[in-house]
Amino acid sequence: MSDVRQRIDDLVKGNHVMLFMKGTAQFPMCGFSGRAIQVLQACGVTEFKTFNVLEDEEIRQGIKDYSQWPTIPQLYVNGEFIGGSDIMMEMYQSGELQEILQGR
Repeated sequence: MSDVRQRIDDLVKGNHVMLFMKGTAQFPMCGFSGRAIQVLQACGVTEFKTFNVLEDEEIRQGIKDYSQWPTIPQLYVNGEFIGGSDIMMEMYQSGELQEILQGR
């Protein structure tokens, strides 16, 4: 396993809720990342880890390869890839995301 893939794997598997995004939770650097943070907050999630891909080009590309998903943000819950902000929004509206986040 490459060093980058191992770093990503450690982040994904070491955090209950992990969001790879552009910017930080306090200062999202794109609308999609901002929406992802809003969705998590609307679900009542207070404990989650973010990684700013703008600060690490290897992770920025590596996360796309890791998930085989071409865009950022990317949400992982319990080590499982959930999707980007559009999928998060759809799952939030249906109630499915809340169930996943609450471990049901």
